[in-house]
Parts: sequence; C-alpha cells; structure tokens
Amino acid sequence: MKTPVVLVVPGTLQARTGGYLYDRRMVDGLRRLGWQVDVLELDATFPYPTTAALDHASGALAAVRTGTITIVDSLALGAMAEIVTREGCRLAVVALVHLPLAAAIGVDRAAAARFEQAERRALAAASLVVVTGQAALPLIAGYDVAPGRITVVEPGTDRAPLAHGSRREQRDGHAIDERKSPLELICVATLNPGKGHEILLEALATVKDPEWRLTCAGSLTRDPKTVAQVRSTVARLRLDERVVLVGDVDRRALARLYDRADVAVLATRQETYGMAVAEALAYGLPVVATKTGAIPDLVGDGAGVLVPVGDVAALSTALARVLGDASLRARLADGARGRRDRLPSWDDAATRMSFALERLCGVHAGG
Repeated sequence: MKTPVVLVVPGTLQARTGGYLYDRRMVDGLRRLGWQVDVLELDATFPYPTTAALDHASGALAAVRTGTITIVDSLALGAMAEIVTREGCRLAVVALVHLPLAAAIGVDRAAAARFEQAERRALAAASLVVVTGQAALPLIAGYDVAPGRITVVEPGTDRAPLAHGSRREQRDGHAIDERKSPLELICVATLNPGKGHEILLEALATVKDPEWRLTCAGSLTRDPKTVAQVRSTVARLRLDERVVLVGDVDRRALARLYDRADVAVLATRQETYGMAVAEALAYGLPVVATKTGAIPDLVGDGAGVLVPVGDVAALSTALARVLGDASLRARLADGARGRRDRLPSWDDAATRMSFALERLCGVHAGG
C-alpha cells in the first residue's frame, strides 16, 4: 500500500490560476495511479497570513498522521516556516515550488528579505523539493538545497481541438468578411505585476493596422492594484473598444475563447514554465511572447515570435509583423500544430510526480 499523501494549499484548490491548475491535476493524476491523496485547504490570506490563519494551519498540520507525505504549495511554505520546520520532524514534507515567494515580481525589498529567510528554513526542513520548471532551479540554488533533494516535474497539457480562428467562423451560414473582421488575440494570465499586461498594451497601442481585438482572461480580484493600473492604461491608450478583460472563466468558456482566437499573446516578465503558452500551442495557435521560463523551448523556432522581457519596442515590432502578415501567421500556426504533438500530457506529469514520491518513500524506509 502506498504512503498516504496530503496536499496543503492556501484557499480553495479550485482557484483559477496556473499554479492551482497544476495542483489539481497532480491530485487527480496521483489518485489515478493509486495514491490516497487528501487536500488540506488553509486560509486564503496566505502568503500574508493572519494570526488566526497561522493558528489554523498549525493545528491542521499537527493533526496529519505521522509519516504522511505532506506536499506544501510554495504560496504557503515560506509563510509558515516555523510550522513546517516543527512538523518536518515527523512528516515527509515535500516543498512544491512554482516560484519562491522572495523572487516574485512586485514583492517589495523588505518582504522579499523576510520571505527569503523563511523559505530557507522551510526548504531545509523538506525531505524533497519539487519545482515546476527548469527556470526555478537557479532560484532554488540560492537557498543551498542539495541537488539530490530537488526534482523537476513540469506541467502537462490537455489535447485540444485546433482553434478555428476568427476568420473561419460562420455567421448565419456565411463566412465573415475578412476586411471587416478584426484579428482575435488572447492573453491568459492572472492580472498581477509579473504578467506584463501594461507592457502588452503599450506595444499593441502602436499597431494600428490591421484591426485587432484583445481578450484578457484571468483573475481580476487577486491583485486589485494591478487591475486598476491595467484599466487606467487601457483608458489612457484609448483601447476601450479593442481590449476586453473578462476575468476568471471556466474551462468551457476558455476553450471557446481559444477556438476563436488567431494569435496568443503574453508579455510575462517571469515564468518558471509557461503553462499559458503550452495551452495555446495545444490549440495550434501561433504565439507572440517573451523569452522567459520554458517558453523558448515550448515555442521552438517555428511556432511563434519571442522577444526579450520588458522590451516594448521589440514586442511592438513582433506584433506588427505577425498581425500584418497572414502568410507568416499561417506558417507559425503550422509550427504550433507541430509543437502540440510533442507537448507532455498531464498523465506524463503525474507519473513523474509519482516516481519522485516513490523514491522519497524508499529513502524514508531505508533511513
């Protein structure tokens, strides 16, 4: 019988972000592979927990049976280092690091220093550190974690139907007039300082022709300050009729947005992987994005155009090229279809996670 597993996450596991999607798919995949996995949901105030939230977390982890594999999401890990250190003496703690809190864009210097100290203690107490992208490895190296305690389990993707695009839709049995139909762009990302929405808007504002329309799908509640700044930028650039912020959408609604899209765009400033880009490729969409995380490996040479992080001029030029050249978009779409066949599945990812946990069980059994 496999060792029981508990996944510890802040707030609800059903939250619609890439990190929570990863966590959900790991739970589902591990269960299919025969693991008994329970989910322990902490207060949603993490990673800035209230005293009451820390008290609840302390009691909840103390109640977990000794010897249980306890996977702690990085949004909670560094915010409760004392609890993790205490319970690490009797639990097989696995640190699941999407991105260290101290390294997140938008965290002020004082908070980053506090997070770094706390994460260092928590990671030292972990039996295993799982990172969700190769780009996280240099960040983890700064915490002096022995390489033998680190494993990479990158996200998977779902096989998706090829997107039809805006100009192949049918209305009342008649094809849309391409001269009147704007190109549909999609950006899937929570509105927070790291995702670069304002950079994207600044770049798009210079692209006057052809007509385009941008739909941004991602939470409008997790970072109200960023949302206000993005809305202000839309108004300042007079893009109100071209940009729509739809907020969180469910998987079915998101699939419809992908289906009618022509190009996926992302000006993200920081990724350890790039799940939104992988998802766009799964729909066969060409990509215009930044060179960060695994995005260059995902896109390869022929599925999109990539630019340096934060370079508005380069992003503007790339967008103008792709939007203004139908033959280029077609070639990039062909490249995206080729890349989609090589994307790892969520079953692949769960298998890698299962193997890492089995090795952990063997180490504990032998120790």
